[in-house]
Order: sequence, then C-alpha cells, then structure tokens
Amino acid sequence: MTRILFVEDEEKVAQMVTQLLREEGYAVETVGDGRSGFTRALDGSFDLLIIDWMLPERSGIQIVRGLRAAEIGVPVLMLTAREQIEDRVAGLDAGADDYLTKPFALPELLARVRALTRRPLAAPTQEEAIRAGDLTLDQVRHVVRRDGEPIELTAKEFTLLATLIQRPGQVFTRSVLLDSVWGLRGVNTSMVDLYVSYLRKKLDRNGEPSHIRTVRGVGYTFEPRS
Repeated sequence: MTRILFVEDEEKVAQMVTQLLREEGYAVETVGDGRSGFTRALDGSFDLLIIDWMLPERSGIQIVRGLRAAEIGVPVLMLTAREQIEDRVAGLDAGADDYLTKPFALPELLARVRALTRRPLAAPTQEEAIRAGDLTLDQVRHVVRRDGEPIELTAKEFTLLATLIQRPGQVFTRSVLLDSVWGLRGVNTSMVDLYVSYLRKKLDRNGEPSHIRTVRGVGYTFEPRS
C-alpha cells in the first residue's frame, strides 16, 4: 500500500484531504507542524510527501531543502496559497517535484498524487544503466552521471530525462511528456518547458550544445553529446 505523509496545519484541509486519500486506498499519516513533519519524513518510509508551504515551526520550503540535503529523494507535492510564478519556481528549486495552489480541486489533487506515486520506468533487461554520450542514467540506483560525475536530480527531473534518453532522436510533444511524466492531460504544458530548463542547467556545459534540443512547434528530443 502506498504510504503518504501529509503535513498541513489547517485542520479542515487536513481532515478533508486525509479522508479523501484514505478512501482512494492510500495509507496516510497527517501531522500539523513543520518540525514534526520533517522528523517523520526523515525516516524514508513514505512513498509521497504532501507538504504545505506555510507551517508553524518549520516551513515547507525548509522541510524540502533539509530532506534533499539529507539525500531523501521521496517525491514531494507542495501545497500553497502563493500564486506567483516566482514562488512556484522557488518551491521547485528547493526540491519539490510538483506544486498545487490553494484552493484546489480534489480530482486534480488525486491526479497529481497518482502521477507522483506511479512506478518508475522499468530498468533495461540487459544492463542496469543507459549510456548516451557523456551521460549515464542508472534506473536501479536512480543516479545520473556526466563523465562519471554524479548530477543531482529531483524525482521528476529524473523521470523526464529517463523518458527522453531511452529514445535518442525521437521527438516528444509537450503533451506526450506531460502525460508520460506527470500523468496529466488537457492542462497547461508550460510545466514541461520549466523542467526541461532545469535539466539543461544541470546537464549542459557552458558554450556546448544542449543534450535536449527544442523542435520548434513540436516538442523536445534528446541528442547524446560525446
């Protein structure tokens, strides 16, 4: 059974979401402050963390940064009333994998939970790692290396790269990537562009062509670099 830790200090929201998730078959533990949430999340026994931004004692951003610093890679869905793009970017940069603004529709929350708890792509049958140019992606250990040096990626960044790298040269539309990586359809595809920009910053070297090429008017394709 999928285990979810929900960190939320608004009692009504906590009760409503907890009940909904349990009715959907998830095992949910709910705590109401950031300090307790961080302590519980550190044990690594959860499959997903849903964390509110504004919490007493420790903010959601501080929780996520602390977990990533401790190399806890469990997916994180950040909830917040903040709507500015700068806030959304700050949450994702801190290490969150997805972001949902309040008030939110419960069906959308469930869709994002399903996407974040979806099983990762199956590992190749012949070998543990995919090698493409100067990059190596190990789906078993969830590690990406460039010329042997590890590159730290969030869970969604890793899944996006794994989707692209397994089919070099194939052009993926933004809609296909949104569905494959996030399990979402019929919503704004700008999230794909945002995550591609994150990957480029982490994978590419200054002055060299990007590993991920934009196909104007269509989407993206992965091109190995020697």
